[in-house]
Amino acid sequence: MSHYVQPAFELSAYNCVFCGAFSAHNWSYVARFSNGAYQSVVKNYSLSNCSHCNNSTIWVDKKIVFPITGSAPLPNEDMPEDVKYDYLEARNILSISPRGASALLRLSIQKLCRHLGEKGDHLNNDIAQLVKKGLPVKLQQALDSVRVIGNFAVHPGQLDLRDDIDTANKLFVFINVIVDNQISQPKIIDQFYNSKVPENLRDEITKRDNK
Repeated sequence: MSHYVQPAFELSAYNCVFCGAFSAHNWSYVARFSNGAYQSVVKNYSLSNCSHCNNSTIWVDKKIVFPITGSAPLPNEDMPEDVKYDYLEARNILSISPRGASALLRLSIQKLCRHLGEKGDHLNNDIAQLVKKGLPVKLQQALDSVRVIGNFAVHPGQLDLRDDIDTANKLFVFINVIVDNQISQPKIIDQFYNSKVPENLRDEITKRDNK
């Protein structure tokens, strides 16, 4: 997975909220006129235009107001469809409800655990089982971050997510990282291995590893 650069006010290049490409963005601002004469720039209303897809993002007071998906990244192309459904719903409500988006991302993680071979009934237990199977520590931390913060969103406790878009954005990134590591990378390796290593040699390797 390529590095994701979150959109930020007046940043010259970032991953576009429309096409997902990392691209240069050109900024323009509303100008104030009086009696037909230019007075000043109104910086709390601005547009950033993507050089890749030519779509414009609208910003008010340094926050994205259009599209409503805000600054969340697009889902990994290998994300399972039922996981992607909740992911995209979370993306659609991010700018108006970071708390609701975080709760939906927790549900996405629960469904993702089923695709990774777990029961999907108890997320904490599922993560523990994945760790026993060799899940890297950093991915465990990413999973637990989505689990815990998403749970706070459903049952408000130590963390108030009502206006915390930055925290919710990180959860989107974490889910894509997990899908990339657990689904996309093994898929690439399998395709290469099966296409380049002759079948008889693959059989010999399997026998070697089963000794």
